[in-house]
Amino acid sequence: MAKGVTVELPGKTPMRLTHLVLDFTGTLSLDGKLLPGLDVRLRSLAQRFCITVLTADTFGTAQSELKDLPLVVHVVPDREKADIVEAMGADHVVALGNGRNDLLMLEKVRLGIAVMGPSGCAAELIDAVDIVARDVAEALDLLDHPLRLTAALRE
Repeated sequence: MAKGVTVELPGKTPMRLTHLVLDFTGTLSLDGKLLPGLDVRLRSLAQRFCITVLTADTFGTAQSELKDLPLVVHVVPDREKADIVEAMGADHVVALGNGRNDLLMLEKVRLGIAVMGPSGCAAELIDAVDIVARDVAEALDLLDHPLRLTAALRE
């Protein structure tokens, strides 16, 4: 079982996050290729999280690009992302995405992070998430440094 991270916020119940759910196309990748440096971050985070990639896989490369990493890849229709995170226990899930097809998933999870990646970010996500990150590496680094999350989310 993954150890996860706990995010403490003054006056609120601590967030215990054990599952990390990621979009692939536009979030972890550009034009179907995994962005540089993410493999190291994902290996590190896999020691604390159960990592799942949920993707429509626009370029058809997710399985091959991620095959050597300690995570599970599911190619799914867009609307199924939300159902899958609910089945995982959405209250213990942190999810990252950048596309309109990630909206329902990001609304369901305990901590939603929109990523302003090289493909941009769908405007609808901004109001639906807890945090907006300048890029996916920065977003993943937040999970390695939970006090950054506390600083961003405190009232």
